[in-house]
Amino acid sequence: MRLHLAVLCLIASTAMSAPTTKKLAWELDGAPYEGVLIFDAKGPARPALVMVPNWLGVTPEAVKQGELVASRGYVVLVADVYGTKSRPTNRDEAGKAAGGLKGDRPLLRKRMAKALEVLLAQKDAKLDATKVGAIGFCFGGTAALELARAGAKLAGVVSFHGGLSSPAPADAKNIVGKVLALHGADDPSVPPDEVAGFEAEMRAAKVDWQLVAFGNTVHSFTDPGANMPGRAQYSPVVAARAYALMDSWFAEAFTPAK
Repeated sequence: MRLHLAVLCLIASTAMSAPTTKKLAWELDGAPYEGVLIFDAKGPARPALVMVPNWLGVTPEAVKQGELVASRGYVVLVADVYGTKSRPTNRDEAGKAAGGLKGDRPLLRKRMAKALEVLLAQKDAKLDATKVGAIGFCFGGTAALELARAGAKLAGVVSFHGGLSSPAPADAKNIVGKVLALHGADDPSVPPDEVAGFEAEMRAAKVDWQLVAFGNTVHSFTDPGANMPGRAQYSPVVAARAYALMDSWFAEAFTPAK
């Protein structure tokens, strides 16, 4: 516990004051993608996180969320898994884009792997390539978990109110890092049977995992724009708890075993 607290204090002490934010472009299978890299150009090397936003993809709001995460002591790539030709502007478009990838997990994994590759290639971002993780929000939580299920070399993964289902639960045996699922106990988008399936999947694969269910909490609890009572609702209190748990989880994941 003392070691974890010490690491958390180090993360807090190195929080960035003026983040550098820049767009990153890449190609996959001939298609263009564009994410946003957020880092401290002057501070020490920091852990690197691939961050996948909610189903709307790379939006100004997602970049703000990425800046919030980065300010806690990380280098963050707000990853584009849709491509620049797909920029949802409403729920219907977002549902179609996210649904297409949820229905094609190999393609989602391929796009996630490319985003991770792009992040680790950013040598000027002062990232610590020995401390790498992935996080995601809503649909992004599903994406982060799929990267782990694909066997990516991640020390840790954190899903915030993400979808937990897997069409290939046996693939959890490929997970090499720690998995934390932060879940709203009353989230209608991720029902109890889906949660139970995730727990069974993690147990069967003997993953180092934890699921935290926040009471009286529904979907999108970290999203300041969420205002659908009973379905998707922002909670600043729960969001603060979730980010603190993320920091603690990564502090442990990034600490070498003795």
